[in-house]
Amino acid sequence: MSLTIETRDGQTQFRPGELIEGAAHWNIAGAIKSVEVRLFWHTRGKGTEDVHLVESFPFANPQPEEARPFQFRAPEAPYSFSGKLISVIWGLELVAAPGSDSACV
Repeated sequence: MSLTIETRDGQTQFRPGELIEGAAHWNIAGAIKSVEVRLFWHTRGKGTEDVHLVESFPFANPQPEEARPFQFRAPEAPYSFSGKLISVIWGLELVAAPGSDSACV
């Protein structure tokens, strides 16, 4: 199974309200039920780490090998930051089912 995700022009920083665009690529042997890109944020640091799914972008009728565009609108909050005790980090994840593989950016 091969999963890759990339943003337009390799952009990795976005302002609130800005359009996040990119492409998802996959090559999966065998049956495929679903493929989606997820926009999420998570905390890292001391204490309990949290993960919050903000939005998902499912692809209709995915084929075993494809490349498809996606887009999200960057939410207003929370802002990314890295502090002494905790960090808030945003990410994009490509997941396919069945299976446990994923790709992140």
